[in-house]
Amino acid sequence: MQNQKDLSYINQNIRKLRERDFLSQEYMAAKMGIGQNAYSKIELGKTKITLDRLFAIADILGVTVIDLLIQERVELRKEA
Repeated sequence: MQNQKDLSYINQNIRKLRERDFLSQEYMAAKMGIGQNAYSKIELGKTKITLDRLFAIADILGVTVIDLLIQERVELRKEA
């Protein structure tokens, strides 16, 4: 089983996709009903992300949860 550090690419995927869409952390936090500080901790990997929040983030970003979970997905988009 992977530890939290090994899964840091999920947080990076979230940040990259948010920045791709020119969305602020404040916007994401407001859509999720949490504070900007709490959202920032998700992207920084300082807090564990729940499945509910993962689905909410995917919905806001217009991607699937799989897009957030698979490391190569964001890298392929970047090259395309």
